[in-house]
Amino acid sequence: MADGWNTDTGETVYRSRDAVKNLRIKVRVERVTSTAALSQHLQQQVLSQQERGVIELDTFTSQGQAGDNEEELLVGWQEKLFSQYEMELFQSEAVCQTPLERQYHTEVKALNRTKGRQNHRIFTYTDHDRYTNCLPFHQLQHSQDLVTAVKSTPTFLAERMANMRHRRQDRRTMDCSIPKSKMINWEPTEEFVKTSHVVNNAMQTMHIMGDLGPPGKLGQKENECLLLTIRTDGNGIVTVKPDFNEGKEPYRIETEGEKREVWRLTLENVSTAMKPEEKEREQHMYKDLYIRHKEYLNSLVGQDFEMPPAGILRLLVNGEIVSAKGFEYDNLYIHFFMELPNNWSSLPFQSLSGVTHTCRTKTLGRDNVAFFSYPFSFEAFHMNEKESEESLPQWPVLYFKVLSLDFWQRYRTEGYGYLVFPATPGKHVMTCHTWRPLQTGTVSVLRRFFIGGSPELEDHSYVRVPGTFKGERLSRFGFCTETTGSVTFTLHCIQHARAFVDASILKKRRQRVSDQLGGFSQQGAVCNILEAFQRARRRMQEARESLPRDLINTTSQLQTESTS
Repeated sequence: MADGWNTDTGETVYRSRDAVKNLRIKVRVERVTSTAALSQHLQQQVLSQQERGVIELDTFTSQGQAGDNEEELLVGWQEKLFSQYEMELFQSEAVCQTPLERQYHTEVKALNRTKGRQNHRIFTYTDHDRYTNCLPFHQLQHSQDLVTAVKSTPTFLAERMANMRHRRQDRRTMDCSIPKSKMINWEPTEEFVKTSHVVNNAMQTMHIMGDLGPPGKLGQKENECLLLTIRTDGNGIVTVKPDFNEGKEPYRIETEGEKREVWRLTLENVSTAMKPEEKEREQHMYKDLYIRHKEYLNSLVGQDFEMPPAGILRLLVNGEIVSAKGFEYDNLYIHFFMELPNNWSSLPFQSLSGVTHTCRTKTLGRDNVAFFSYPFSFEAFHMNEKESEESLPQWPVLYFKVLSLDFWQRYRTEGYGYLVFPATPGKHVMTCHTWRPLQTGTVSVLRRFFIGGSPELEDHSYVRVPGTFKGERLSRFGFCTETTGSVTFTLHCIQHARAFVDASILKKRRQRVSDQLGGFSQQGAVCNILEAFQRARRRMQEARESLPRDLINTTSQLQTESTS
């Protein structure tokens, strides 16, 4: 019997476009313990003996009722079904303190008057009940463990994640009157954390409970068991724990106490399916809504893209300083700046330099790698003043310097490098090797190790070609350097110009002309073949007519004999 149970009691998340008020669940609980089976077996024996006239016994009537051993009920979303405990509690108007409890008192009086209460063991706690809002997490988990095969206690993370909420969308403005010394709350209260960090999204909860007490003793709180929990929000997300059976084995519920009775739980989603015409009408409605939303976004964006003026090339670079490796010391950070050659310009408010955060290295293979993942963006414009298109433009250059920071906040220069932005658009992954100036002698090495600091370049463009250099040859003879590590960059380059659009249009026009010429050439080739065939046929007829008639008859006889 143990192999016929469903032990997967985890929660399942559903997404539905339909309103949650249309949710209908069929809940069935059935007692399957040996004591119930034994009572039914004894009752059958007594009835058989009573029919034969052996004994007259009027026992087992309470246990023979089917309502004591099983119950099946159809429950709707937020449908209130009173338990036996609530029926006895709300009979008295003195215990009713809130408007909801007074409403329950009126409903209980109506049920007692009409005797229309259909449920006995299955009842619900809706989102408005105080039991749903105030029921502790450990009590719900304890009730759920009756359904779960493996018992487990909730961890600290599970308790916090049970009440996790989404962050608010609205932004708070900072009050300038608050001094900076009081901007940090060193001892936040629990209410402050809830309102500032984990703001609740509108969630509705419903619990379907079961009273699994012995017959005749219903209404005791210790016999209540959580059968199903349903949570939903306004975005169509429905969380069910445990999941519907849908052809799977039923769940096993084992009560506590001396008898430790076993119950069988079956959950089934019996919500009314949407009709085909209603579904088609809803699809048309959503399609119309999406089209209108798309038109609204298009009206905000506009139909025309922003084009640079004629003769100007726009360069957009979205880059990332990925990592650095191979350097001598730890705690690395990078200074970088862009140099714009002649005929290049940038926006007035754009910063052409930056510095990364300090990053500790991680051993990866034989190298110590510092993963920065530092993003940067860059936008520049090129305007060619010369009318000749043969002169190629010089592309912007990114110069960078890698430094290390020690415990006493002293920095050392680890290496210099540069990066020329690629001339082709697209994604580029580039690794740039670095070097640093080296001062000969032991004193400089000791100074670098104990005091910090090292020789630095006054002009960073000396890494490539100095901006003040004028000549044909650049000599670095006598300048001592040392190769250090390397820095990896990832660049996404975009080029935007009106000339590209004009070129693409001309290319399409040329392609159309070539297609037409190709069609004409194909037609001409077919005509040439037909004309050659006609000429060959004409020559063959002329040659046949010039032959003697006797030879023609002999040839025709040979052809008829060969065919026969």
